Amino acid sequence: MSIEFRHILRITGTDIDGTLKMPYALKKIKGINLNLANAILRKAGIDREKRAGFLTEGEVEKIEQIIDEPTKHAIPDWLLNRRKDVETGKNMHLIDADLDLRVKTDIKQMKEIKSWRGYRHAYGLKVRGQRTKATGRKGKAVGVKVKKRRM
Repeated sequence: MSIEFRHILRITGTDIDGTLKMPYALKKIKGINLNLANAILRKAGIDREKRAGFLTEGEVEKIEQIIDEPTKHAIPDWLLNRRKDVETGKNMHLIDADLDLRVKTDIKQMKEIKSWRGYRHAYGLKVRGQRTKATGRKGKAVGVKVKKRRM
């Protein structure tokens, strides 16, 4: 029995190139890094060297189940991107649009409570302690006045 190769694969609403090896194919889903991809493949019992285009429908469903509820499948909590959520207090893992929306609401909340990080976000400055004297400059040069020539 030969398995048909699919050039484009759809996992959790994301189109994935079928020529990629499995860890790198899963990494294309926003919110999944290489370590989490390897853990998902280990729990699903799928070979890491397998190309994504050769996955069966059953294997794709198994991967999607693990991505949707990683804590039920014994994925360690330190691999999740949303531990001890402020609203629910649970450990969860967000992907794609859910991740984008949650990050935006977190930044909005920081701005509303006027925390230091919220202030930095609001003014478009570096948030994580990077230097700002020489890097991260946007817009026009400040403090430089060019004389106009008379003809």
